[in-house]
Amino acid sequence: METTELSIHSRAMFQAAILLAQKYNITIEGQYIEWQSEQTGGNIMDALRDTCQAVSSSSSSTIAGIVGPAYSREAQQIGNFGNRIGLPVISYSATDSELSNRNDYPTFYRTVPSDDIAAIAIVNLFLQYNWTSCIIIYQNDPYGTNGVNGVSTAFVNHGLKVNKLIIFDIVTRQIRGDLKNDLINSPSRIVLVWATITYTYFIVQNALDNNVLGPKFTWILSTSIPLTSFNHIYYPNLIGIITIEPVTGNILDVPINSTLLNAAYDIWKEYELETFPPSMKINPYALFAFDATWILIQSLQKFCSTISSPCLIMNGSSFCFDRYFIHSDQLLNIINTIELIGVSGPIQFNLNTTNRINGSYYYLQNIQSTSKNISFIPVLQYSYPGSWEMYSGANVIVWPGSSLIPPIGQTLLEGITLRIGVIETPVFTIVNSESIMNLTGYAIDLIELLRTEMNFIPDIKLVRKNQTYSELIQAVADGIYDIVVGDVTVTAARKEIVDFSNSIFDNSLRLMTRKTYTNAPDPLSFLKPFSFSLWITFLSTWIFTSILFCFVERETNDMLQNRSLLSQIIMSMWYCIGHCIGHGVDFHVSTASGRLLTVGLYMLSLVLIASYTANLASDLTILKSQNILSGIDDLKNGKIPPNRIGIRVGTAAVDYYLKEISNGIANYYPLYSLQQGYDSLLTDIIDVTFTDIGIGEYIINNIYCNLTLIGNEFDKGTFGIVVSKNWIYKEQLDINILSLEETGLLDNLKIKWFQTSICSDTIDLPTAIEVGSVGGLFITFAIIVILSFILFTWRKRNIFKNCPIISRYDIQSLFRKRTYNLNRTQNHTFPLSTI
Repeated sequence: METTELSIHSRAMFQAAILLAQKYNITIEGQYIEWQSEQTGGNIMDALRDTCQAVSSSSSSTIAGIVGPAYSREAQQIGNFGNRIGLPVISYSATDSELSNRNDYPTFYRTVPSDDIAAIAIVNLFLQYNWTSCIIIYQNDPYGTNGVNGVSTAFVNHGLKVNKLIIFDIVTRQIRGDLKNDLINSPSRIVLVWATITYTYFIVQNALDNNVLGPKFTWILSTSIPLTSFNHIYYPNLIGIITIEPVTGNILDVPINSTLLNAAYDIWKEYELETFPPSMKINPYALFAFDATWILIQSLQKFCSTISSPCLIMNGSSFCFDRYFIHSDQLLNIINTIELIGVSGPIQFNLNTTNRINGSYYYLQNIQSTSKNISFIPVLQYSYPGSWEMYSGANVIVWPGSSLIPPIGQTLLEGITLRIGVIETPVFTIVNSESIMNLTGYAIDLIELLRTEMNFIPDIKLVRKNQTYSELIQAVADGIYDIVVGDVTVTAARKEIVDFSNSIFDNSLRLMTRKTYTNAPDPLSFLKPFSFSLWITFLSTWIFTSILFCFVERETNDMLQNRSLLSQIIMSMWYCIGHCIGHGVDFHVSTASGRLLTVGLYMLSLVLIASYTANLASDLTILKSQNILSGIDDLKNGKIPPNRIGIRVGTAAVDYYLKEISNGIANYYPLYSLQQGYDSLLTDIIDVTFTDIGIGEYIINNIYCNLTLIGNEFDKGTFGIVVSKNWIYKEQLDINILSLEETGLLDNLKIKWFQTSICSDTIDLPTAIEVGSVGGLFITFAIIVILSFILFTWRKRNIFKNCPIISRYDIQSLFRKRTYNLNRTQNHTFPLSTI
């Protein structure tokens, strides 16, 4: 059975506490407290057997409590055994977080801080140095398993990540799996070892053999190990290793019972001088062992002072599992309420947890080179709850590779050559010539932004034109390319083969078709140049003008004589419409008012006919667009035959078509390139094709102005950079893509490439002329009508004034005669005075 510094020092301080109690004349029922010790070595059954034997064979004395055991895997069983027989069990080094549950372990206590506190201390260290992830190597027993669970839970609660769990088999004392491969292929460069001192040594030696210590990785151990056990040639690789260990209060200048501590040391030197370290460097677990023993002694003394003799009574059975401490509850109540300043710091327990509720301290030691050797140097200290601070007297932390700069904790692409595959597609990768140097586009600019941020060396490779996206995905999985940057949609099927970065473009599908036209106008299209209100206004004007014309001309115009009133109105309407359309009629006006009305009609004719002709010609010659589809539902309803639907082979559109439209039947027209799709649309081979929204908008706005997108977006998704499974640089890539998005650089890139347009925007606006457009014309005509009516009235008034005795019949005869003469002699005029 192996003996270690921990076991030697702990047993010595345990015995010192008993002997010191005897020295201080602390007795129980008039007798000195005695002890019995066993070294179990971590074997659960041996620990249980030795404990059972000690309880069963104590005929002359009574076992009143158990100090220990040292290992968590033993403490679980001994804690249950103590609960069964009613004895308090106080451990000095069992840190398993599951032992903290008071309901599961009613009689268990411990003076060492639990793994829950250690996990919080580790989390605070990660946050302090901005580390985001780690790899954990742990031993496969309750201490290792539960410790990892506690650390993992603490990491998740604080946004940190455990990238890899590696098991150290305590039976074979070997790492399960390939340690070197697991570490190198992990994105994290922080390795946390959760194992006892013996197993930690084997783990570190394995790491040295595989050359995965410093300077490549930063190792954090949960315990210090004897450095003299390693070959001197490995010392440079060990420099930079750090340990996080529980310590006693005196290390952090916290008040402790120094008198008691010095007395214990004196006892130790008196009885076992050969085991006392000359350097006075006592293992902290030894001080926890002393406090565990001392608090049990103090509790027993107080307990027996309040209980009538005999206070230590077990039932009469000789079999250990059938024995029970009669006054167990009273003793446990005293332990739960006692407070003291021990050699490790203040100690206090309560009913809710098995842990000490104060006095939890840690320090961080760093392997540094000294003048002759390497050694652990304390550099940071931690008091729960709190944060890490510089250790008193510490200078600097030496990190792996003897660096003074803290590691970033993850793999970096800086200086790494990346084989980047790009596929020729509009907007994303535009090939201006065969040279890689002449590639442009959104993907090329994005690669440059990432190169600026991450300092990798891009080796851009343009894939062959006939390569499908499925083949491109497989090429990344096969290691032909490190990454692929382009319009690659993230799908569940693809994520089974490769991984994807954060989104570089929010995508959806649209339907693309050619702009189609109709050569058959509406049968009433000749009415469209004027709006309905203008037509009503025109007709109202025509009717009103016809009535007015009839009124002013019916008495003097020979063509309106000897006709009925209806016939006169019809002839007047014929006259007005004839002049409105610029055709004229076969008779003339006979009055000045009529001539003025004719001028107004000519003005209407000039503007309205010109406007009508221009708009009608525009409507009949400018072809109107008329799409054959309205959206994706038309395809689902079978409006277009499957062989007229073009889909590019190997794209995400194929998956959508098979799932949502054809029920798994590949009856579409296969396309093998984007250009084939555009050519097939323009040559009427297909009627519609699927396109990504970004590419589609670029094509119709900048290249093929006679193609268009129809319907709403569907099958929304994202484009991501394709990387291999478990790519170690993925986390760094995602962080930088997120940074580009937060700083607006990604949005600027989208504006640059997706918001340009060469094709003119054609919007079908109404071309019909409204009344407001020609309102001034009608106002002018109204003024002319008014003037014409005034002229007519004025002229009638002069006639009545100069010829008052002429009868109405004679006046009509004279007017008829004058009209007849005017028709016969058009170039002669007669003054009014001759009538």
